[in-house]
Formats: sequence, structure tokens, C-alpha cells
Amino acid sequence: MRAGVLLRAFVPDFTETLLHFDGFGPESHFKKSAGALSPTATVPILVDTDARDTFGDPLTIWDTLAIAEYIAEYTDDAVWPKDRVMRAQMRSLCAEMHAGFHALRSNCPMNIGPDLSQTGKIIWRDNADVRANIDRLVAAWSTALSRSNGPFLGGNFGAVDAYFAPVVMRLDTYGLPVSPEMRAYMDRVIAFPAVADWIKTAIETAVFIDFEEPYRSSPDM
Repeated sequence: MRAGVLLRAFVPDFTETLLHFDGFGPESHFKKSAGALSPTATVPILVDTDARDTFGDPLTIWDTLAIAEYIAEYTDDAVWPKDRVMRAQMRSLCAEMHAGFHALRSNCPMNIGPDLSQTGKIIWRDNADVRANIDRLVAAWSTALSRSNGPFLGGNFGAVDAYFAPVVMRLDTYGLPVSPEMRAYMDRVIAFPAVADWIKTAIETAVFIDFEEPYRSSPDM
């Protein structure tokens, strides 16, 4: 989601290729398709056919943060805040998101479309680590919005907001409790055109895979 949102926001002439997930094994269609493009066989993968590496191959980037930095160099738009201090603070938040919030991510897998609020109530009640992750999110977002004066974490919509977009979707889908200020920020992210378009595409192309659905037994539940 992060790379897709950033490209929609800052490089609208890109071409998106959808790799349907069917398993983690090396013989899965997903792993074969991703492995043909990236040494890690994971997504996202950004391929710039106009740029060549020292072997003459198209430039391939396979890490979300590296993709964000490349997009920032590719476009004149402010993917990161122009202020050096705020830029460093927003990069710190991205790095924290990149490596942390494990309880929230593992207990609330991102699932755009269904209403999992009843499941969210149980997770919130029973999992102190998830509550601690959300407390940290609320503090981080509140501080960033105070520093930038909003409407987004770094002022204008940028890499840090795209980075937290999957978390926004988790909080929304699972109906996890946040302050009114944080709910307003979430609504702004969800309504931002690049995010809204990504959500629409995700819902339209979704395929129900039972082993990836810990809280549903069918697409209708």
C-alpha cells in the first residue's frame, strides 16, 4: 500500500502490475512472479525502465523505504518536508514504523473491506501489547500534527502519511479506539485521493484466501 499510494500521489504516470498471492512456497505463482523481478521475491517492487544499473539492467528497488527515497529524488514535489528538522523527524517515524508495532501488525492483519470491529473489541480487551502500540501511535501522531500544524503528519501529504496508511486501515477495519483528533487524521488519510484510489482498487481486485483470513471463514463473514 505504501509504495502504491506514493506513486499515485507523486508519479501518476506509472504502470501497476498486480501479483495475486497464492502462498509463501517457492513453487507458488506469487513467489515465482515476484522472484522474476526481485532477489527477495517480496513486494513491493519498483522497476524504473528508464534507469539502468552498472550491468545495463533496468533499475529494480525492492524495499518500501528505498522506494520512498527514490520517488523523493525522482520528483520535484515534496515527498518529505522541506524543513530539515521536520524531515528528519518524519524519517524517524517512518523508520520506527518500518521496524516496529509488531503486536498491532501480527494481531490485526491489514484487511481492507470487511468490518472486523467485533474482533477488534476482543483484541483490544485481551492484548496489552496492541494497546501499547496504539498508545505510541496516538502519541507520535499527536506530536507530529502539533509540530506541523497538519493537516497531515509533516504538513502536506507525504511519505510518512503513506507509511502509516496501512496502520490507519487496521485501526479503521478493526474499530480500535483512538482519540477524536486521531480519528480526524485517519479520515483525512482515507479520503486523500491517492489513498482512496488505492483502497478502491484493493477492494475491486481482492481474492478471498482462507489461510490468510484468521477472522473470517468466507468473504461474506
